[in-house]
Amino acid sequence: MAVEKRYTLDGSFRIKKAILFAIAVIVTVIIWNMPLDAFGIDGLTVIQRRIIAIFAFATIMWVTEAISSWATSVSLIGILLLTTSDNAFRFLISDIDKSELLDHKALMATFADPIIILFLGGFILAIAATKSGLDVLLARTLLKPFGTKSENVLLGFVLITGIFSMFVSNTATAAMMLTFLTPVFKALPPEGKGRVALTLAIPVAANIGGMGTIIGTPPNAIAIKYLNDPNGLNMGLGFGDWMMVMTPFALILLVIGWYLLKTFFPFKKKIIHLEIEGEVKHNWRTIVVAVTFILTVLLWVLDRWTGVGANTVAMVPIAIFAFTGVVKARDLQEINWSVIWMVAGGFALGLALNESGLAENVIKSIPFGSWSAVAILITSGLICYILSNFISNTATAALLVPILAVVCKGMGPSLDSIGGTPTVLIGIAIAASMAMSLPISTPPNAIAHSTGLVKQNEMVKIGLTIGVIGMSLGYLMLYILGINHIL
Repeated sequence: MAVEKRYTLDGSFRIKKAILFAIAVIVTVIIWNMPLDAFGIDGLTVIQRRIIAIFAFATIMWVTEAISSWATSVSLIGILLLTTSDNAFRFLISDIDKSELLDHKALMATFADPIIILFLGGFILAIAATKSGLDVLLARTLLKPFGTKSENVLLGFVLITGIFSMFVSNTATAAMMLTFLTPVFKALPPEGKGRVALTLAIPVAANIGGMGTIIGTPPNAIAIKYLNDPNGLNMGLGFGDWMMVMTPFALILLVIGWYLLKTFFPFKKKIIHLEIEGEVKHNWRTIVVAVTFILTVLLWVLDRWTGVGANTVAMVPIAIFAFTGVVKARDLQEINWSVIWMVAGGFALGLALNESGLAENVIKSIPFGSWSAVAILITSGLICYILSNFISNTATAALLVPILAVVCKGMGPSLDSIGGTPTVLIGIAIAASMAMSLPISTPPNAIAHSTGLVKQNEMVKIGLTIGVIGMSLGYLMLYILGINHIL
């Protein structure tokens, strides 16, 4: 009877997935063949229409998981290469201007994007920390002040991750904090949602914490670039100016995030006796791992002074551990390569939207000039939020901020009612950081999803909730500061 029931459930599950897949294909085919003028986008090309269709296909597949997320990502890269690139099937591009085609080398290069190296560096650090026992030592040291109550341990993870991500790459922070989870999980029963709460605490806190400083996340730096442009606004906002406003806001959101996590995913075991098993291995390899760990974190924090970016720094542990033999070839099998492919697909889609000119055409087709200041503020934030859930928040900010800077400049004093251009541009930075609903939304989300402990609907639940709350509070804060000319 049990076998028969399981067979029926499996069969129903497969039928549901097949139906969802069929819907995705049908929607894609319809969009693929729609008249160009039906989209209402000025200057839309055939290649851009195909990208819209592929975007729709990827969105449906990522949201419904009709096939696994990494398989969707790899598939869309293949489809983009074969149908929209300068190396596509000839019969598909014979009548298309070559300047409209995507560079096939750039699409393939998304498999080796610098962020991918950052992922690998984080994974390698985690592997080395586990092998040497340093993950146990760090978990004991950092979590000790938060006691044994489950909810307080969760708060510890949220605060530690959030504060780290203010100064260290969100991706690097998430990968580093992931190394602390394994020993903590051993103190929790498999029942209940405690493990889900702890796993999701990492991306939630990393994404929120990044808002706290200029270097916390790239969208902040992009906004500051235009706010401080000598030929533009020339506001002269400094590191401390940003922190005075955004760090308290980030800390408030971290506490809200903690409350939502413990509410949505309650611990069955209320007390965690953190008798974290394991011991640090006392040999030269442990010293190498410890020194490399500290060096890597310092280089991530001091990137503005050293000039070495976070992605390049990620090569430090990879190179050192490979050279010294701390990490062997067989250890590479522990890397979850599916998450690498999944993230690469998001990068490829972002590249297609930007390099084809589609994203810019869509933005320019929106008549911002005839809108009110509040409408521009809210709409630009919503566009950024939606886009950032599907493509890189850095790419989204890099696209929107320059366009909005021009739009806002053209509107002149009509934006004074909301505090001017700074309110709009800083709003974009907030919206980009609040987009964390899907595994592909941010690298920290992808890292958490790669553990296999978090279902996509659980990530959507917490991501959408904290996103709506964060956007609402963030824009309310900006509006109040703006109308009082504090920004």
